Amino acid sequence: MGEWYWWGLAAGLGTGIGLLIAGLLGWNRVAAMVGVVLAAALGLRVGLLIGEWDEAAACAAGGALGALGAAPFSLRSVKAGGTRGGTALVLCAAALVAGALALVPGLGYLVAVVDPVLGVRLSTRAPKRYAGLRTLAR
Repeated sequence: MGEWYWWGLAAGLGTGIGLLIAGLLGWNRVAAMVGVVLAAALGLRVGLLIGEWDEAAACAAGGALGALGAAPFSLRSVKAGGTRGGTALVLCAAALVAGALALVPGLGYLVAVVDPVLGVRLSTRAPKRYAGLRTLAR
């Protein structure tokens, strides 16, 4: 495989790291921003383990994009009535899927691009608060 495979692998794994960090720290805005920085730093470290500086840069960028893409979903999920643990579990499962897809040649790039787009799209369409049985009280 050429360098393009390792860059895509690093970007996809970084996105998975960002999803994982956003799931664990994404319950409020301050923690989400700390999560973006932490995901980029952890992505940089993992990228250096994979290869040289170019893989490290791709993994750090993927980590930041993954955390930025998942943070709106995590914030809106908790505000809408979801639990922190449930939201973290869903995003950790998404991180595993992103990491597995990064192993397929070329899909690491796709994961790194699609995650922020889907995160913003889902956060704008989410309801403000789950109505539950309050709708029957009217």
